[in-house]
Amino acid sequence: MKRLSVSLLLLLFTLPPPPRLWSQASAIPSAAPQSASGSEEQQGKKLIDQMIEALGGQAWLDRKDMQYSGRTAAFFRGAPNGTVIDFNGWRRFPDGSQQGAERIGFLTDKSMILPGKKIDVVQIWKDNNGYEVTYKGRTTLPKDQVADYYRRQSHSVESIVQDWIKAPGVMILSEGRTMVERRIADKVTILSANNDAITLELDASTHLPIRRTFRWRNETFNDFDEESETYSDYHDVQGIPTAYTTTRYRNGDMVSQRFLTRIVLNQGLSPDLFNPDLLLKKK
Repeated sequence: MKRLSVSLLLLLFTLPPPPRLWSQASAIPSAAPQSASGSEEQQGKKLIDQMIEALGGQAWLDRKDMQYSGRTAAFFRGAPNGTVIDFNGWRRFPDGSQQGAERIGFLTDKSMILPGKKIDVVQIWKDNNGYEVTYKGRTTLPKDQVADYYRRQSHSVESIVQDWIKAPGVMILSEGRTMVERRIADKVTILSANNDAITLELDASTHLPIRRTFRWRNETFNDFDEESETYSDYHDVQGIPTAYTTTRYRNGDMVSQRFLTRIVLNQGLSPDLFNPDLLLKKK
């Protein structure tokens, strides 16, 4: 596996840390006049509450850590580019005593003769930074890749519950029903006081999220890009419904798909896993 391919594929990953505590969205006062959009806001807040309950409620928010395995495929202009990488991941969720962090190890074949896989490169995400670590040393990942990772994290489903719906001036608006990949969905948009917005589309039957969309200004071209993710193939993981397939789109073009094969929660991960100063052992 070439080093460049591994570095680029960090854009495929994002499972932002969820919160420890949450409040009912319907209990949050609205910044908009009730006479203008009261019914839409009430329905929007109800949809967010239903989504939280569908995801597992307090059990979903109380997750301490997660180990996961899977593979990811990259696309260019909506077509597969032939790059598929297996990975192992470890995520620590934030609580009152520590911040969230993530570690992703990319698997490659041991050799032409020896069977099995090895991890020669890992990426560690913590404290708003990203690092690539090998047995030779560590490097800081490019600024644009770090910005992309944390931008998607700050617009994640978890961030909506943790931060957005609790912020002053937030508006949560139901926008009726739509179709997402042949499934009927309830559409709700969360608008912040500074006019940033996230749109969620929730399965009308299960209330689980099936698509998340937001826009951001591209500083290079001075226009807006649209980012979206779709979530499918939900499985019960220790009582918590979890999407095993995540597909990313940018401006309507598919850019990656991630397929999880194994998830384990609350195993008590060592802090050393998220220390970028601890180098890998040479294989």
